[in-house]
Amino acid sequence: MAKRKKKRRAWTAGEVRDLKALARKKTPASQIAKKLKRTEGATRQKAFSIGLSLDSRS
Repeated sequence: MAKRKKKRRAWTAGEVRDLKALARKKTPASQIAKKLKRTEGATRQKAFSIGLSLDSRS
């Protein structure tokens, strides 16, 4: 049985706004990803592409 291929979802303006707000509050990337229902990798990649820092925080 073949694996289903995941379809990429575009980032909405609201998701980007939430990402920026949570990054400003120094929320860990894993928690931001859960809230946005995205993978941590996708969240980090988007943050990087818009110039946000999600440096490793614990």
